[in-house]
Amino acid sequence: MPRLAILSVGNLKEFYAKLDEMMSLCVDQLLDRFEIQCLKKVRNYPFLMGDGVWLDSEKLGPDDEVREVLKHGTLTVGFIGLAECLKSLIGEHHGESPKAQELGLEIVGHMRKYMDDSSAKYKLNFSLLATPAEGLSGRFVEIDKKRFGKIPGVTDRDYYTNSFHVPVYFPINAYNKIKLEAPYHEFTNGGHITYIELDGDPTKNLDAFESVIRCMKENGVGYGAINHPVDHDPECGFNGIIDDTCPKCGRTEEDGAAFERIRRITGYLVGTLDRFNNAKRSEVKDRVKHLNADNSKIETL
Repeated sequence: MPRLAILSVGNLKEFYAKLDEMMSLCVDQLLDRFEIQCLKKVRNYPFLMGDGVWLDSEKLGPDDEVREVLKHGTLTVGFIGLAECLKSLIGEHHGESPKAQELGLEIVGHMRKYMDDSSAKYKLNFSLLATPAEGLSGRFVEIDKKRFGKIPGVTDRDYYTNSFHVPVYFPINAYNKIKLEAPYHEFTNGGHITYIELDGDPTKNLDAFESVIRCMKENGVGYGAINHPVDHDPECGFNGIIDDTCPKCGRTEEDGAAFERIRRITGYLVGTLDRFNNAKRSEVKDRVKHLNADNSKIETL
C-alpha cells in the first residue's frame, strides 16, 4: 500500500486505480492457485479427506477431485502499511487526524468491497486480511527506500507498520488507539488484531486490565491483546520488571546469570529477539507504552 501511494503522488483517483489493479492481480493469482489445488484427488490427501477433516469430504471417493471440498475454504488478500500509505497520500496517518482516519476507513472499506464482489462473482469465499507480513514489512520498505529514497514518515524506518495499526512509535493513549483501530476489524473478515503496550504486570491492577478489555469489547475489537513485559531473575526468583538491576537482590547481569525477559512478538511469547529479522527488532525497539485517556500512566505496579 505505501508503494501504491508513493507512485500516486497524492492523486487519490490514481491511487484507487492502482489499488484495484493490484487487487485484481491478487484475486487472479488466488484463482490460479485454487484451480491447481482443485485438480488434486482425494487420495492425495488421505488424512484431510479420508478422516472427514474437511467439510463434505465424506461425500467423495478416492479418485474424485477435491474441488467440491476446497470451495468451502477461504481465498484471502492481505495488506500492510496503511499508516505509511496515508502519510504519503495526505501527509498524516490515522493516529494524527480525523481526516486521515476517514480516508483510511474508506480505503480499507474499498478493499473489502472488492473482495465481497469477488465472492459474489466467483461463488467462493474471498476475504480481506489485516496481515502483519513480518518478512515483507522489512523487505518492502528496503526496496522502496532504494527506489524512492527516505521519505519522512513513509520509508524512513526499517519496517512498514502492520496492517491498519497506528504506528508503534506514535504517542497515543490506549483507549484512543483502540477506538481508532476498532472500526477496521469489521472490514477485515480474514483476520485482525489490535493490541496495546503496558509497562507492567496487569495482574497487579485488575481494574486497569478490565477497563482496557471492556474498551476493546465496547468498540468492536474482534481480537485484542495486551502486551506487557515479564522479567525473571533466576537467582533470587524475582518476577516483575527488571531494567538493569534486579529490584529484589540488587544484582546486574554482570554479577551472574542473565535475566529472563519474556515479550510478545508477532503472537509469540519470546525471551529473545535473536531469531527475528532486523525489521522486527527495530519495530519492537520503537514501541511506546500506551497511557490512560488523560495521558497518565496506566498504573500496573
